[in-house]
Amino acid sequence: MSTQLPVKPHLVVGVDVGGTFTDLFVLDERDGSVRIVKVPSTRGEEARGFMNGVVRVSEGQASDASSSTTPAQGVAATLATIVHGTTVGTNALLERKVARTGIITTRGFRDVLEMRRRDRPQTWGLRGSFTPVVSRDLRLEVDERVLADGSLHTAVDLDQVRAQTQALLDAGCEAVCVFFINAYANPVNEQQAVAAVRALWPNPYVTSACEVLPEIREFERCSTATLNAALQPVVGSYLAKLENDLRSQGFGGELLIVQSNGGVMSRETACDVPVRTALSGPAAGVIACAAVARASGYPNVITGDMGGTSFDVSLVAEGEASLAAQTSIEFGLVVRSPMIQIETIGAGGGSIASVDASGMLQVGPESAGSNPGPVCYGRGNTRPTVTDANVVLGRIAADRPLGGGLLQALDAKAAELAIQTHVATPLGLDALAAAEAILTVANAKMAGAIRVVSIERGHDPRQFAYMPFGGGGALHVCAMMREVGVTTGIVPRYPGVTSALGCVMADMRHDAVQTLNKSLMDLDLAQLKSRLGDLAAACQKRLDSAGVRFDRVQEVLALDMLYMGQTHTLQVPLNPADISRESIQAAFEKAYAASFGRVLTGMTIRVMNLRYARIGVRPKFDLAVLAPKGAGSTASLGVQRVYHAGQWWDAQRYARLDLPVGAQVQGPAILEQADTTVWLEPGFIARVDTLGNLLVERAAS
Repeated sequence: MSTQLPVKPHLVVGVDVGGTFTDLFVLDERDGSVRIVKVPSTRGEEARGFMNGVVRVSEGQASDASSSTTPAQGVAATLATIVHGTTVGTNALLERKVARTGIITTRGFRDVLEMRRRDRPQTWGLRGSFTPVVSRDLRLEVDERVLADGSLHTAVDLDQVRAQTQALLDAGCEAVCVFFINAYANPVNEQQAVAAVRALWPNPYVTSACEVLPEIREFERCSTATLNAALQPVVGSYLAKLENDLRSQGFGGELLIVQSNGGVMSRETACDVPVRTALSGPAAGVIACAAVARASGYPNVITGDMGGTSFDVSLVAEGEASLAAQTSIEFGLVVRSPMIQIETIGAGGGSIASVDASGMLQVGPESAGSNPGPVCYGRGNTRPTVTDANVVLGRIAADRPLGGGLLQALDAKAAELAIQTHVATPLGLDALAAAEAILTVANAKMAGAIRVVSIERGHDPRQFAYMPFGGGGALHVCAMMREVGVTTGIVPRYPGVTSALGCVMADMRHDAVQTLNKSLMDLDLAQLKSRLGDLAAACQKRLDSAGVRFDRVQEVLALDMLYMGQTHTLQVPLNPADISRESIQAAFEKAYAASFGRVLTGMTIRVMNLRYARIGVRPKFDLAVLAPKGAGSTASLGVQRVYHAGQWWDAQRYARLDLPVGAQVQGPAILEQADTTVWLEPGFIARVDTLGNLLVERAAS
């Protein structure tokens, strides 16, 4: 009897857990083949939806006659690497479902978190409220003081630190943040206090603000560190459960987590600094879009991720995603950590349409999510959604399986009844006109988000292509092109799993920052280079701890600079191999002139922060594997009746993935695939490029 040898792990799997679906992109390292898997997300139990997807991947391998997995290996034994984009941290902050957290801070500064920047929820509003993540009774003070120049004024009273630590434990706190006012300039007091807290704290959820963000500006440092502490138990327990479940199924590879800067990090690092996972899922999608667009010859692209719950927009210029130094998860919840600039609105396929008390049609932000989902899913929801409007108008064929067989058919009659009851009757419209009105409002909201990331930031959207992704994005590609003036739309090969694709493509990246706060003339270049070396070593240590193979390592260096007397800094990129006073000044003046049109000759230049990123470039796969193979079939599925612009049209219906390279499709047309539907309006034409993308343009008149 022959003995079957265990199968060597050979699959790299990207996993994106969305509000409605959990998407998986699977790359087989043996032959470069790819496939996709979609399963419903399990809201509140995201790890279960994740594991359901892993089981589906493994079942697909088990059915492959060319491979075999012994029972002892488990279903996940063929998986070499899993890269996960998670929204667990973001959702916990938005829903305020974080751990009970305490703060130990410098006497006199317990209210920094609540005072913020004296801003308001609505800039011109007369009323507004804000509830901090940590209530005032859990923000405790101790005697200590470091001055802004780093000199020690008052040593920390460690007996007070121990007493306040015990008080927080007695109050039921699960996590704690130690935040001392000028620790960025000299961390000695904060380091001693953290050591004292950790000696008493019963779990690892102790955050040092100067470790998370050693940067000037007390509110941003306090907010970022406090949110990190509040997320540690939430994200840590989720990732621990996830890894235990994977190990129990035979997974022996690396579990990596996507950061909000578009890079990945190890599970251990994600547990230490979970605040860096905010917006990690959408960030992965932008990374994939940038790579696909570059390969297709479009270095400038606006991305639009339309899932079941939200619409996330970003901008890629010259092949690079735009990074911001900080973002607000919502009003007052500020995270200062490098992250891809993403504008998010509540306009997904599951966004609920309603008529408010003033008789105005509203779409979102409330969403039906995956459970119960849109009315047409037949799972108990009775309020109409954007997806229901697309079904009623015929843009989604009700008789086709959804999500690769997750639903065998959709209930168009129930969707029409919901629209009639909740929208059409209150507005005095028929069901078809009401459905079009729902999409008109949703499209206007999405176009507004595109203008925010383009026009409001100095970019002309007409100079960019538009790339929709997510399960619902391709249904609205022509509408967005019309609304914003974009001339080319790029629908990727697998739009519904683009974020999961980005997980597979993302490099490992670690960012670090250190405040300098010196004029350029007083800047000690030897000290600058020494600090740069320290940051590089710390980032390299993070890379080494992940146990991942890299093709090469890249460095990114920048300084936050401004003129004396100014408040807001400008991030100035530098060449690490050319650091001199002259090169720094030249780089600053070039960046300042590009942003503001001139330089201020004779003004003192100040250097506030040193920023450094170390990137471990992971092996890439050729995007050509996504292209259609062979000549393809006719791909025609017949004719579908579609209601558009107040009339019925006969739209040709195609199996999108069967269209060969070079195929052209004239609108009106519907192109279907397991993870999305493309609606091509009358007056538009689409062509399949060499990578399998659909290039959408206006047809010649």
